[in-house]
Formats: sequence, structure tokens, C-alpha cells
Amino acid sequence: MSSNSTSSRSRLSLGRLLRLPETGSFIGFVVVYIFFAILGGAVFVGAPGWSSWLNIAAEVGIIALPVGLLMIAGEFDISVGSIVPASSMTVAMLSGHYDLPAAIGILGGLSVGVLIGFVNGLLVTRTTIPSLIVTIGVMFAVMGLTLGFAVLLKGSTSVSYVPHPTAKYLLGQFINYMFNVTILWWLGFAALFFYILHISPLGNWIFALGGDRESARNAGIPTSKVTIGLFMASGFCAAFVGVAQVMTYQQAQVAGGQAFIFNSIMCVVIGGVLLTGGAGSIIGILLGTMTFAVVNQGVFFASLDPNAGSIIVGALLLVAVLSNDSFRKLAISAAAKKS
Repeated sequence: MSSNSTSSRSRLSLGRLLRLPETGSFIGFVVVYIFFAILGGAVFVGAPGWSSWLNIAAEVGIIALPVGLLMIAGEFDISVGSIVPASSMTVAMLSGHYDLPAAIGILGGLSVGVLIGFVNGLLVTRTTIPSLIVTIGVMFAVMGLTLGFAVLLKGSTSVSYVPHPTAKYLLGQFINYMFNVTILWWLGFAALFFYILHISPLGNWIFALGGDRESARNAGIPTSKVTIGLFMASGFCAAFVGVAQVMTYQQAQVAGGQAFIFNSIMCVVIGGVLLTGGAGSIIGILLGTMTFAVVNQGVFFASLDPNAGSIIVGALLLVAVLSNDSFRKLAISAAAKKS
């Protein structure tokens, strides 16, 4: 085999790699991790550092996965920030305040998320109001209802709950006193959503919705059912995080969860999903989530000003949006040359 043939294959492989939607996310993760590994030292690259940012990544990552699928389909879900406390308060009220079995509390908390997701999807598909506006309205409504019921039934904005040992083991246990079990759930959800988006026929429907909804509908894709299903998945995952939080910290608060709104969207955008929809990947979302978590905790380990974290995340977001567009143009250009 000639050296020219080998170099040509290498250039082709590099070209394919650069056109992958995950490439920019991977480069961003590596750069950010090396940066904080240098500043944070041995503690950051050791078990304490890994457990710290992986625990953060697991919580926001479980929510970011379905939010990413919604964004690929051209929709937004802002209500996740209100579903997290609503579900955790439901569990704490049912199984803590009213002393019902843990299974009923968990089922109630997850049902709240699915119901809110169904309402979101129904409103988006039955009206002409953009999903961003719909989910903002639903978010404030859920926040108000959660606060109102908490004060009415408990007389407080926080409810304590000592979970059943089995529930604690499955949803709130720390492995080796450092790694939260939600990390394993996050990987499980990632595998499920990877199958949905990249292997099952449903994935093509999701991409089609983000590309051109009208064309997708004309092609026979049940756009309304897919949209409602995606919002229900988003509600379920947000509720799951709320349930896991109350199992981990043994307390539910009305004010918890607002940070997930923009953190999940940032993870998705850093992960290479286009804001306009129609492009993205689960691997990219995972890498974007990990990058966000490394910055979030790296600032603490590096003893930097907390404001520096916001600056770095903001810069990452801008770079991600610009690089996503560049990698997309490369992919389109390559596809055009092949055709």
C-alpha cells in the first residue's frame, strides 16, 4: 500500500471526524477538563473531583436528555424547573406527611411529571402558541400550585421525609460515600434515549419534526403524538430527578429546581444541538453535560471566584453556538459534494 493512499485515507477519516456533531463537544470537554485539572490539582483529577462533577452531571443530565430531544424536534420545555420541586414535594407529602408507602409516594411524584408533560404537549399541539411561551406559563402555574398546596397542607414551604431503606438504596444512595446512584440511572436513561433517537424509527420522526414540521406531517408522521410523547418524557425525567433528590437529601423544598431550567438547555447547546432544531445527538448531549458539570465544580476545586464559573459557561455557550454552525456547514458541504 502506498504512502499516498494511507495519507488519503487519514485525511478522509479526519474529515469524517470533523463533520460529526459530537466533535465540537468532545474538544470542548477535553479542553475544559485539562484546564481545571491543572488548576485543581490532584484532588480534582482524583475520586473527590470525579464524584463531585459526575453527581452534578447526573442530575442535570437526566433532564437534559429529553430536553435535547425536544430541541431537536424544534420545541422547548421551560417547565422542568417547576416539575422537580413539585414531584419532590408530592413524594414528601404522600410518604412523609401522610405516611403512605414509599412506592405510592414515588408513583405520585412521577405521575405529576407525566401529567404536566401531557398538558404541555396538548397545549402546544392544539394551539398556535410557541412551546417556549406555553411551558413558561405552565411553569409559573405549577410553581404557584406547589407553593399553595404545601402551605395549605403542611403550613410550610419545606417538608422532611425519611425514605424507606429500599427506596433510599435505589434512588438516593451514595456508592463509596461519594458517587450518587443517580449516575447509574443517568447512564441508563442515556442508553434508552440513544436507542430512541439513533436506532429506532422514532428518531427519524424527531429529526423530521425539527427539520420541517409541515413536511413531516404530510409524510404521514404523527407529529402531535410524537410531540406530546416527548413532553411527557421530559416531565417524567424532571420528576425522576425530583424524586431522587428527596431520597438523597431527605427534604423537599418549593424553591428547588429553578437552576435546571437554563442549565439543561446550556448542556444541550454545548452538546451540539442546534437551537433551530433538526440536528443533534445523545453522545453530544452527554459530553455537553459533562463539560458543564466540570466547569461548575472545577471553579470550586481551583479556588476561583464563583463569578468566573458564570463567565466560563457563558463563553462556552457562545463558542458552542458558533462551532455548531461551523460543523453543520461542514456536514452539509460534504453531503452536497457526495450528491
